[in-house]
Amino acid sequence: MTISKTASPPIRARSDASLLRRSGVIWFGVAAIGQAAFVWMILAHFGRRTLIGDFAGWNDKPLIKGYAPGDDVGNVMFAIHVLLAAVVTLGGLMQLIPALRRRAPALHRWNGRIFLITAVVMAVGGLWLTWGRETYLSLISAVAVSVDGALILIFAALAWRTAVRRDFEAHRRWAMRAFLAVNGVWFLRVGLMAWAIATGGLGMNKTLSGPADVVLQFGAYLIPLALFEAYWRAGRSARRSLQRLTVVAMGLAAAVTTLGVFGAVVFMWGPYML
Repeated sequence: MTISKTASPPIRARSDASLLRRSGVIWFGVAAIGQAAFVWMILAHFGRRTLIGDFAGWNDKPLIKGYAPGDDVGNVMFAIHVLLAAVVTLGGLMQLIPALRRRAPALHRWNGRIFLITAVVMAVGGLWLTWGRETYLSLISAVAVSVDGALILIFAALAWRTAVRRDFEAHRRWAMRAFLAVNGVWFLRVGLMAWAIATGGLGMNKTLSGPADVVLQFGAYLIPLALFEAYWRAGRSARRSLQRLTVVAMGLAAAVTTLGVFGAVVFMWGPYML
């Protein structure tokens, strides 16, 4: 009896840590499926039309400002931005696969460099498209996108610097933050669909300026970043209560992501994936 009582706390602690890791893996699996669908849509719709020179066909999918006759610079910037989204999404997913880091460290390093450079190019291009081409539905939308773009530039710079300094623990944290910020656009679409399905569109409007729209636009990157900070700290904490609370939060995040991915695939991306 004495041995059992003494041994049970470490066993329960290991169990909580295992649940925490599994919650992260489950969320990542759901997100990976959703991001694969997003990349598929980009390549099937934008990639195919770009290859055959049907630039006006970009607009077959509803866009804030896609192809515009006579706007050569804007059209090129839009094409680069959209097509690089497929590169950065796939590259980011590859960086999060532990087996790749262990078995192909050189590939991991080069893929990481491509990811960070692409992220910077996309952030700068996104800021230009937002303010130089006025690609936004409301001013609050433009501000939300700009904050995300600024965070991408900061996180990418810090991820690069910590890698050069070989501070790999800090590098992983900053790289993960960069990954989440880069995927702010993806999180926004998933979040919008999850909220629309769950509430019938409560607090939303066509210019993304409703109260729910505002929360979702900033929350598209701030909420994932906050969850990551909680997950990271819980994984390095001996407090079982923190680990359990984080498991619940990650489970909720996985459920919301599942609902949002379903909605995005069925209603937003599906018609353009064939």
